[in-house]
Amino acid sequence: MADLTPLLAYRWSPLAFHPTAELSAADASSLLEAARWAPSLANRQPWRFTVGYRNDDTWKRILVNLTERDQRWAHRAAALLLAAHVDPDAAPADGIAYDLGQAVAHLTVQATALGLHVRQVLTVDRGGLTADLHLPIDVRPYAVLVVGQLGDPLSLPADLVAEETGLRRRRPLADLLLG
Repeated sequence: MADLTPLLAYRWSPLAFHPTAELSAADASSLLEAARWAPSLANRQPWRFTVGYRNDDTWKRILVNLTERDQRWAHRAAALLLAAHVDPDAAPADGIAYDLGQAVAHLTVQATALGLHVRQVLTVDRGGLTADLHLPIDVRPYAVLVVGQLGDPLSLPADLVAEETGLRRRRPLADLLLG
């Protein structure tokens, strides 16, 4: 493998989170600051986040809008962040999902630098999140970021242990190149 910064090489998306570890306000602020400095088309910065800390009202409202499968492991996370974007009225929507992805990627790398892990969940009830979090009409939920410290993989439901403990796999670099 080519030389890669450890922040990227050691990043991974676990299912097992430590059930009592907390996300400090300083660490949450650091994650959001990393997202804030992500590049965006014409500096629009269309991303918006909502942070729920374990067992607070926001966390509960986010958790119930995950699938039952994801609730089975995500309930142990220190925080659940809703990643959303502003839907422009007149401006072209080109690049909005790309920009949000950049912000989430920056947040994820910062989490790794802080010794935290992030798992991104896209299968969410977007309508439920909009209603339950009383989001403004122009804000579109996109993903939930499950954040916390690594937990014991054997604490997961039995059907998820193999997924958690299996080898990480990536396509060979040659498969990513066109032509």
